[in-house]
Amino acid sequence: MLSNAVNMDAKKAEKISKALADPNRLTILKEIKKSKQCMYCADINEKINLAQPSIAHHLKLLLESELVTSDKEGRSVRYYLNNKLMDEYIQFIEGLKN
Repeated sequence: MLSNAVNMDAKKAEKISKALADPNRLTILKEIKKSKQCMYCADINEKINLAQPSIAHHLKLLLESELVTSDKEGRSVRYYLNNKLMDEYIQFIEGLKN
């Protein structure tokens, strides 16, 4: 197992796995990844065919799992994919193969 994977415990991996278990959240992550850097909430609303409250709920769960980070710019919120955590999660999963 790689050294970064040691930093992730089973509880954290479980929380991430649950966040990834929903197709809408996977779609949101894919859209943020496609954007190359970040996406504003309004952009996500345009790309995802869900009601705004549903998107807000999914973003909340992604933020809680730390798969996504955010910051405010005035009244707008930008969302970023947490690549470091994603790498740690993948290494954790790969460590289960051995």
